[in-house]
Amino acid sequence: MTAADPAATVPASPADPSTLARWISATALGDHQAYRRLYDATAPKLFAVALRILREESRAEDVLQDSFVNVWNGAAGYNASLSAPMTWMVTIVRNRALDYIRRVDPRTVELDDDLHAVLESDQAGPGDLAARGQDAVALQRCLKRLDAGQRQAIAFAYFQGLTHSELAATLRIPIGTVKTWIRRGLEKMRRCLDGVAA
Repeated sequence: MTAADPAATVPASPADPSTLARWISATALGDHQAYRRLYDATAPKLFAVALRILREESRAEDVLQDSFVNVWNGAAGYNASLSAPMTWMVTIVRNRALDYIRRVDPRTVELDDDLHAVLESDQAGPGDLAARGQDAVALQRCLKRLDAGQRQAIAFAYFQGLTHSELAATLRIPIGTVKTWIRRGLEKMRRCLDGVAA
């Protein structure tokens, strides 16, 4: 590693948001070494997100590859003031996974009710809004208006890719409660965002 290597001065922790943001910035300039470091640091977690949605390793691998092509092509558009690096990349993976589902027979893929709702609706989900940078301040304001349980469930479901059953296990609550929190939380967010947009 030479002194000229822009990644040589980054902190030791590959999960540090400032490190990831620096690698994304370097990727935007065509730095293949920074892109490789970004991939090595984030691919395991992003693969897990894709696998939770698609339930099949080969599909998750395809989506991960597509997602990193998107990261390479879209790095110049990343805005650290709108979302953390991992949030941005998780949203890309989630959206690519949903695009994959749209291209295949949705009946062959096990989906939670909330993911079905996203597929069947023209409305953007919270992750879509964050990824596009649309109304990021309004999105954060609306998230803060949710009950703590609703906010936590939606964050885990949309930004970490957890299913209802995984959420129930993680939060140690009944799966019915998880589904209710997500459904009511999304309804509140849509009303809130509609009110902001009006």
